[in-house]
Formats: sequence, C-alpha cells, structure tokens
Amino acid sequence: MILAPIPDPYRIVVLNPKGGSGKTTVATNLASIYALRKPPPTLVDCDPQGYCMRWLERRAAHPAVIHGIEAPDAKPADVIAREGAVSAESTRLIFDLPAAIPLDNLYAYTHLADSILIPITPSSIDVHAATKLIAELLLDVQLDRRENKVAIIANRIRSNTLSFQMLRKFLSSLSIPVISVLRDSQTYVAASAAGIGVCEMPLYRVRDEIIAWKAILSWLDRREAMLLREQEAAADISTIESELMGYGEQMPS
Repeated sequence: MILAPIPDPYRIVVLNPKGGSGKTTVATNLASIYALRKPPPTLVDCDPQGYCMRWLERRAAHPAVIHGIEAPDAKPADVIAREGAVSAESTRLIFDLPAAIPLDNLYAYTHLADSILIPITPSSIDVHAATKLIAELLLDVQLDRRENKVAIIANRIRSNTLSFQMLRKFLSSLSIPVISVLRDSQTYVAASAAGIGVCEMPLYRVRDEIIAWKAILSWLDRREAMLLREQEAAADISTIESELMGYGEQMPS
C-alpha cells in the first residue's frame, strides 16, 4: 500500500512546551485552509488530550475533508510507517505536538519537519518557555538556523498593550521570523466549537483573521515550493546517475 504520494508530503510541526499557547488553534485552522485548497490534508494529533480529534469529530459532515490520525506520544517515524495511517491523497501533514514532549521526541519531530511553527502568547511565562524551547532547538536538538524552517506566530494579541510590547521586544532579539500576529478574538472560540476554521466563517466576521492567515500561508508556501524544487533536483540527479551506471554496464570491457 502506498502510504504517501511522491513527492513526499510537506510536514508542518506546531510546537510549544507550554500549554495554552495556541498550538491546536494553529494546527486546526491551518488544516481547514489546506482542506479548502485541496487535496485533503492529514492532521496528526500527538497530544494525549485529543483536542484535534474532537475538533475533527465536530466537522465530520463538512465537505472540505481533513484526514485525522490519533497518535498520542508517538514518535514521528511510527506515525509515517503505520500501515495506512497517512492517506495517499494527502500532500500535507500537520503535527499538533503536546506541551510536555521528551527531548528525544522533540529531536525526532524537529528533524522530520519541513517547517516548524511556534505560537507564543504575550505573557512573561510564555516568553520564558519560548526562550527555553529555542535554546533547546539550537543547542540540544542541534537545529541548523540556516535552514530557516522555524517561524513564530504571535497569538492572542491585543495591540498597544504592555504585554504585546514586551513580546515584540523579545521577538525582535531573535533571528527567527515572526510571520503573523493573531488577534485575541472570540471568532476562534466560535470556529472551534463548530469544528471549522476561522477562514470558513462568513467574510464580514473574519476579515482581519484572513489577513493574518494569508501571511502564514505565504511563508509556508514559499517553504513548500523550495522543498519541491529540491526534491525534483534530487530526483533528476538520481535519474542521471542511474542512466550513467546503465550506460557503463553496456560498454564492452
């Protein structure tokens, strides 16, 4: 059975060691956007709390299909290798990681990921947790910053507040892009309760939210296009090498 299409699916990991930072909000809304764009994405719920799976249950009758995998505490290789786990039509996998994740799993998911999204809320606790996470990614996990596969999403933001100014000051000190700012809006609560994403709500209610999500999709699309070019180039090189080997075998000794 074919578990994933060729080229490999685009793997997006949403992580933050602190609960309540908005990981599930980012993962579910991102999945809903990809579902509208098609083909159906696969949302991998790695959190024992199962928030993504319950959200998927609430949208069971929705025409924009999202495949779901329940994989609490699973290593990424186990999810990908599981027979039939990843739908053959999914070209994008979105991993919603739990708050408490062992370092070996963090290492595995980080190196599996094509892109990593870190939502951060404007509080001193979140800033401290994010600082520790980024240090772990760079030092313990040995993430190469030159790969530029990590981005931050400022979440539940109220403009012109002291907490937001503190968060902006912290984020400006990092060499990691802040690709979007999500408002502190009840539309996310309403969307979650209905099993949809904010971009599936009436336009008049979510104009500001759509602008924020367009910025996220723009960054992800650029990353995906770059990776596709790399995969195609690698495939071309492999084909050329195979042809040269075949030619060499046909030459008289």
